Amino acid sequence: MINVAIADDHGIVRAGFKQFISAQVDMRVVAEAASGREALDLARKQACDVLLLDISMPDQNGIDILRAIRLAQPDLPVLMLSSFPADKYATTILKMGANGYLSKDCEPDELIDAIRVVSRGRSYISPQVGELLARGLNKVGDAPPHEGLSDRELQVFLRLAKGETVSEIAEALFVSIKTVSTYRARVLEKLNLRTNSDLTYYALQHGLIQ
Repeated sequence: MINVAIADDHGIVRAGFKQFISAQVDMRVVAEAASGREALDLARKQACDVLLLDISMPDQNGIDILRAIRLAQPDLPVLMLSSFPADKYATTILKMGANGYLSKDCEPDELIDAIRVVSRGRSYISPQVGELLARGLNKVGDAPPHEGLSDRELQVFLRLAKGETVSEIAEALFVSIKTVSTYRARVLEKLNLRTNSDLTYYALQHGLIQ
């Protein structure tokens, strides 16, 4: 039996996924989380075999949560879910250690297949994501600049783009203000930008935030 936990801040989304999963003879939903902190708590308690994790959570984004899980529970299969198109986040999320990436509007059969695959410790690569990965290998120079950011740089970038201050980010990520400022400078340099407003515009232009 595959024990699945669902982390999404929308109750109706959790209910929909739970309906599909509970209809399977080989899996069941054993826990739900409506916030990033609850998702991390589930992971720490090792309450599931597979964690379905939304990339947009109210208190911590899915990238922050995934990074924390990978540091503490590196073997927990994590299947990332998003309303963003695959070309916005998929390759970055997989590089960070997610076992798979699915759009929330995927077909139920694909969701079930993905859960079964990642529960065995393998990575689930949909045809769409596979094409993106292949395209990235063949055309490295065409990749958008943000794909060259490190995990931590991406975390800081997205938080800055959403309007968080350096001190707020330092508190959320448990690092010093000086450290965040260093990451901010690296991000601005790598993206060839100058201000936080530029970061916000870039993120909106590339569909990284809504």
